[in-house]
Amino acid sequence: MQTDFYRIKRLPPYVIEEVNILKAKARAAGEDIIDFSMGNPDMPTPQHIVDKLIETARDPRSNRYSASRGIKGLRRAYSAFYQRRFGVKLDPDSEVIANIGSKEGFANLAQAITAPGDVVLVPNPAYPIHAFGFILAGAAIRHVPARTPEEYLSNLGRAVKHSVPPPLALVVIRRIRRRRSWSSISTRRSSPSRRSTRSGC
Repeated sequence: MQTDFYRIKRLPPYVIEEVNILKAKARAAGEDIIDFSMGNPDMPTPQHIVDKLIETARDPRSNRYSASRGIKGLRRAYSAFYQRRFGVKLDPDSEVIANIGSKEGFANLAQAITAPGDVVLVPNPAYPIHAFGFILAGAAIRHVPARTPEEYLSNLGRAVKHSVPPPLALVVIRRIRRRRSWSSISTRRSSPSRRSTRSGC
C-alpha cells in the first residue's frame, strides 16, 4: 500500500504533536507536567446551550441539509456578534459563511484562492493551519519572522519586495483582547468576489 503522498510530504512537522510526544516521554520518565499547550475547556458547557442543542436535535427539520453558506439567521447572528463585540460591520449575505470550524474554513479558503506555485506570506510564529492550508493547496510559503509587531512589519516590506512571483496572499494575525487571536487574508488578485476573510483560531 502506498504511504508516500506528495501533499503530505510537503507538510512540516505539526508542532502540537511534537510537543505531545515530548510531553508523553517526560511523563513516562516520572516528571510532573503542567500542560499549557492546547486551550481545551475545563468547565462544562452552560446548561442553556445544552438544552437548546437537545431541543434542536429533537426538531425533525434539523435533519435536513443546510444552505451552503449557512442558515441566514445564523449568519445574521454572526454579523451582529462581530458588530457588538469588535465594532466590525459584516454583510451576512456576502461576507459571512458558516463552517465546521476556523481551521476547516481557513483550509478551504486556501484551496479556493490558491494555484500551485503561488507565493503566500505567513508570519512565524503562527498557528500551524495558517501555513498548512496553503501548503496543501500547492502554494510556496514564505515565512516572515514576527516575534514582535515591529519585527513583522519591518520584514514584511522586504518579503513583498523580494518575492517572485509577487505574493498572492498575506496572512495577518492580530490580537483582539486577551487570549483571542484573529486572522485575515488579503489577496492581490482582482475579481468581483475579492475581499478579506476573517476567521477565529
